[in-house]
Amino acid sequence: MQSRVLTLLIASAVLAPLSARAPAGAAADRWPQFRGSPALTGVSASKLPDQLKEIWTYDAGDAIESSAAIVDGVVYVGSQPGYLHAINLADGTLKWKYKATEDGLGESSPAVAGGLVYIGDLRGVLHAVDAATGKAVWTFETGTEIKSSPVVTGDRVLIGSYDANLYALGAKDGMLVWKVQTDGYVHATPAVVDGIAYIAGCDEILRGIRVSDGKEVVTVSSGAYTGASPVIAGGHAYYGTYENAVLGVDLKAGKIVWSYEHPDRNFPFQSSAALSGDRLVVGGRDKMIHAIDRATGKGLWTFTTRARVDSSPAIAGNRVYVGGNDGKLYVLDLETGKSVFEFEAGGPMTASAAIASGRLVIGTHDGQLYCLGG
Repeated sequence: MQSRVLTLLIASAVLAPLSARAPAGAAADRWPQFRGSPALTGVSASKLPDQLKEIWTYDAGDAIESSAAIVDGVVYVGSQPGYLHAINLADGTLKWKYKATEDGLGESSPAVAGGLVYIGDLRGVLHAVDAATGKAVWTFETGTEIKSSPVVTGDRVLIGSYDANLYALGAKDGMLVWKVQTDGYVHATPAVVDGIAYIAGCDEILRGIRVSDGKEVVTVSSGAYTGASPVIAGGHAYYGTYENAVLGVDLKAGKIVWSYEHPDRNFPFQSSAALSGDRLVVGGRDKMIHAIDRATGKGLWTFTTRARVDSSPAIAGNRVYVGGNDGKLYVLDLETGKSVFEFEAGGPMTASAAIASGRLVIGTHDGQLYCLGG
C-alpha cells in the first residue's frame, strides 16, 4: 500500500507542471486586451446565457477585423476606415471616435490600461488615446504596418510590427525602451507570463524575450510559418501553424513535445487557441473548430462550420464562442463540442469575441458590431 501511494505521489509530482491550471483569464467585468489577458488564454470569468439575444448593433461604417476590448462599461474597437470607436456597453451609443489613420485599422486590437487605449494601425503607428476623451496622448511610428495587438505589462506596452521588430515602449510616454529584431514579420500578439514575452513568428521561431531588458531567453524552431499567437500555461506554449499543425512546446526544454494534425483534413491554423483547464480549442481553415488535450495533443472533438475559422475562440464557463467566415457565431459545449446556439450575423467574422459583464461583443466584415446577452 505504501509503495502504491509513493508511486502515485511521484506521478503527481511529475505531471504537476503540465496539469496545473491555466493562468487566470479576464475578470467577469472586463476584457482589457486581445484574448482577454496577457497569457492570451481567451477565457472570461463572466457568465452568459445559453441562448443569446441581440441587445444592440453598432454600425462602424466598414469592416471590423479588430477584436474588441471592454473596460469600465465601454467597448473599444478598431475599424477599417482608420477609426478607434468607444461605445457604451449598456446601449451601444457612441462615446467618442478617434481618427487614427487614412490607411486603416486591421487586425490590431485595442488594449486598455491606466486610462489609455492602445492600438496599432496599417501605416505602422501605435496610438495611445485617452480612454475618457478620445484624444491622442502619444504616438510611436514603426517601420511598416501593425497587425499585432498591444499588450501592457507593468509600465511598458509591447507591440509587434511587420518591420520584423518587437518593441517595448513606455506605457505613459511612448518612449522606446528596447526593440528586438526577428527574421520575419511580427504578426502575432506577444503572450506575457512571469516577465517573459513569447512571440510565435513568421520566421518559424518561437521566441521568449525578457520584458525588463529585451534579452532573448527562449528560442524554439516551430518548423513552420506562424500567424497565430501563443497561449502560455504550465511552462508550455500552444499555437497553430501554416503547416497544418497545432504545437505543444515545452519552454524549459526548448522543444516541441506534441504536434496535432487532423487525420483527414490538412489546412493551416490562423486562429489563436483558447485554453480552459486541460482543454485547448482552436479554429482551423479546414472549416472546423478543434478541441485538443493539452497534455497529450490528442484530438477530443471537432465541430464543422460552413467556411474557414480564423476567429479565435473565447471561453466562458463550459461554453466556447467563436465566429466563422460563414457569418455565424457558434456557441459550443466545451466538453462535447455540440452546438448549443448559433447567431446569424450575416457578415464574415475573423475578429474574436470579447466577453464581460454578461455580454459578448464581436464585429463583422460588413462593419457591424454586435452585442449579445440575456
